[in-house]
Amino acid sequence: MIEDKNPQRTPLSELGEFKLIEHLTEHFKVTQKSTIKSIGDDAAVLNFEKKQVVVSTDLLVEGVHFDLSYVPLKHLGYKAIMVNLSDIYAMNAMATQVTVSIAVSNRFPLEALEELYAGVATAAKMYGVDVVGGDTTSSTSGLIISVTAIGEVEKDNEVLRSGAKPNDLLVVTGDLGGAYMGLQVLEREKEVFKVNPNNQPDLSMYTYIVERQLKPEARKDIVELLKELKVKPTSMIDISDGLSSEVMHLCKQSKVGVDVYENKIPLDPQVISTCEEFNIDSTTIALNGGEDYELLMTISQEDFPKIKGNTNLTVIGYMTDEDRGMHLVTRAETKIPIIAKGWNSLKDQV
Repeated sequence: MIEDKNPQRTPLSELGEFKLIEHLTEHFKVTQKSTIKSIGDDAAVLNFEKKQVVVSTDLLVEGVHFDLSYVPLKHLGYKAIMVNLSDIYAMNAMATQVTVSIAVSNRFPLEALEELYAGVATAAKMYGVDVVGGDTTSSTSGLIISVTAIGEVEKDNEVLRSGAKPNDLLVVTGDLGGAYMGLQVLEREKEVFKVNPNNQPDLSMYTYIVERQLKPEARKDIVELLKELKVKPTSMIDISDGLSSEVMHLCKQSKVGVDVYENKIPLDPQVISTCEEFNIDSTTIALNGGEDYELLMTISQEDFPKIKGNTNLTVIGYMTDEDRGMHLVTRAETKIPIIAKGWNSLKDQV
């Protein structure tokens, strides 16, 4: 069987903006009680009754946040939703709706956008959120995706960055550094491919970390778990820019210090082995890598027995008085000041 080297390419101009939106969103179903009116009117109508409404927005820009030479469009659509849902869960809220807007250049045919929206649809279905609106427009510089996520939380049950107290425990979900190391592997294979386009990369040794980069999962399960355990964190944030940056955000907002223990930071064996292969320090990657979309929280010491032994949650340090500062306690038991070297989209990208 001969592979079709020229798959169908339908120019977006054939549809126009309104037919394009209609085409891309025709299969989205409404599942949330709070969605009164979804796509198809001038605005969505939502009713949250007595609950607090939580809203977060993110932009993903081609060449800054993603590289389409190794990011499949379906994965990108999925990830765009995850990035936003993660912010909602970081407030101890449950995500209910999203809007998805794109700016796209004429190099993208309709079939490419269908792939992108298939990823959006998969994420929305898996996480039980309704896609209730969005916009499409043209772009002169590739693909731009803007997602707004909306969620709900019981009054007084939201968790902010500003509630941590001295002696609270610092807790992280999952493991760290995988997404960054997955990116390093993909970047390396891209360079190899440039030199020899016939060389197909073998990523079988790196499946976990590549998936952490291309298909991250927001931690909805943790919000549900905390409710089940009857634990309300005193503060919480999602890890998008690296552990060090997020620790500093919590400390600054809560006006506390912190001691983070290097030997407690959870690392997957694949992260450790890939760091060794790249000759990079795994602690540095955990602190500064970013894009893990795990949750970082502080809890009262009284709640420790409720989380003790839970494999989803790892205590990595404790909060101190503000004047004690923010420190990493190394394996050699020396204290190093924590500084933010996490990813910054406003700096010139190397």
